[in-house]
Amino acid sequence: MTAPTTRTTHTAPTPRITGATTRRAAGHALTVLAVLLVWVTLVAPNPAVGWTPTPLALLRVPVEALLLVAALLALRGTAARWFAIVVGLVLGVLLVVRVLDAAFLATLYRAFNPLTDWRYAGSATDLLGESTGPVTAVLAAVAAGLVLLALVALTPLAVRRVGLLVDRHRTGALRALGAATVAWLVCASLGLGATTDLPVASSSTVALAAREITSVRDGLHDQDVFAAQIAVDPFHDTPPGDLLTALRGKDVVVVFVESYGKVAVDESPDVARALAAGTSGLEASGYTTRSAWLTSPTFGGISWLAHSTLQSGLWVSSQQRYDQLLDTATSASRRLTLAEAFSRAGWRTVDVIPANRHDWPEGKAFYGYDAVYDARTLGYAGPGFGYAPMPDQYTLSAFDRLELESRPPGGRPPVMAEIDLVTSHVPWAPLPRLVDWAAVGDGSTFLAQAGQARPRDAVWSSTAGVRTAYGQTVAYSLDSVVSFLRGTHDDDLVVVVLGDHQPVSIVSGDHAGHDVPVSIVSRDPAVLDRISRWGWQDGLRPGPTAPVWPMDRFRDRFLTAYGPGAGG
Repeated sequence: MTAPTTRTTHTAPTPRITGATTRRAAGHALTVLAVLLVWVTLVAPNPAVGWTPTPLALLRVPVEALLLVAALLALRGTAARWFAIVVGLVLGVLLVVRVLDAAFLATLYRAFNPLTDWRYAGSATDLLGESTGPVTAVLAAVAAGLVLLALVALTPLAVRRVGLLVDRHRTGALRALGAATVAWLVCASLGLGATTDLPVASSSTVALAAREITSVRDGLHDQDVFAAQIAVDPFHDTPPGDLLTALRGKDVVVVFVESYGKVAVDESPDVARALAAGTSGLEASGYTTRSAWLTSPTFGGISWLAHSTLQSGLWVSSQQRYDQLLDTATSASRRLTLAEAFSRAGWRTVDVIPANRHDWPEGKAFYGYDAVYDARTLGYAGPGFGYAPMPDQYTLSAFDRLELESRPPGGRPPVMAEIDLVTSHVPWAPLPRLVDWAAVGDGSTFLAQAGQARPRDAVWSSTAGVRTAYGQTVAYSLDSVVSFLRGTHDDDLVVVVLGDHQPVSIVSGDHAGHDVPVSIVSRDPAVLDRISRWGWQDGLRPGPTAPVWPMDRFRDRFLTAYGPGAGG
């Protein structure tokens, strides 16, 4: 008998995931991420020339990639490592510039200026803090800064990893380079595009680098150009007795209404109602009004560029120009501001800036104000409303109490003031309501309105909601001014009401101009007769045929019109 045969079944061992396997997988993943990051830095559209981010941009063939691979194939050792660091830093910085360009275009309707715009980080954080709270704003600013720094730091590492990949697969890289070069040449010659504004044969990174170099060069050159303009001031040596002779004895107030732009006049029914009712109400109270348009040097924000342009008679269109102008405060070429002209002619000059919580020595040193009132000195005891620490009605009431009604023994000199109304500042919520002027007091009456207005989150849930809220806040500011004028007993009051700039593009649209309304209001017909040659239109609402001036022309024409002679 034969013993039965026992069949043994062998089971294949289950492969184990070893540390080496994990490291290889992680290495492959890092390589893929590195290639993707480098590719994005090369093909990301340039927002400054109208290209918007889209996944189709990744399908283009960048000429910079061809040059990069060719250089990586040609270089070895230390040269290759330093090349990766330098090129990676450049690409990282240019990617950050693209991000900042997109942010600036969405808010200020212009590209990022590498010479000066980094200074706005603090202002942006403060603005965000007014809407979300200081802690959230600081955390958001820190997070944004870390992300931008990470892009700059990681891109050189990514380029280095791509270089190692090319070195390991030199034959394949060389073949891919040849095929991509042919594809780039064919697409460039035929003008093929991923979309109508995204050519397949890309060179956007080279174009962006060239634009930034040109921007820096032009900025440096502009310093000399602007210095020459500052030095030429036809009113610098005008004797005090020849300044503003036609306004002697008048209180003159320049009121800037935040974000009061052409879009408010043309498209907001709330503003249309406020302007129509305001014109009728002012006429009933004995006022005459003339209006036109001024072209602001800024858009969406940075209001101080508009303020300094109107005051100095110079086109202050950048932070660089603003800083350069204020640096002349103690020099022989100091520019004569409107406030300084009034001061020389015998007016008491004040600035009312309710949103400011910090010392501002330039107000006296450059502009020539005798006093500056801010959030700390206006005596407000009520709640804030969005960005605005106090309602516009309170700001006007406080100015009236502190200056116009303040009559020391022997009377007081006439007052010239600039007042900044900020209820209509983004985020345009919550919105205060007008109260009886006799009840304004220290502003505590507005505590009753706290929590009743529509909150920011509800307003910003839709574009239509944002635009409606914008118009309502501008209308509130205009109603405050008109109500203040109708209630004042100062028959010698002359008021210039104007916007500083158009609102951000979510309200203004993508192709809005820089025009803002301007009006002059007075009970004395002789004041308006002095500007009859200007051709401004009756009422608070300028029409489409009203004159349009660059804002820097206002100072000279105003000083001429109200100086000796017939004006004009």
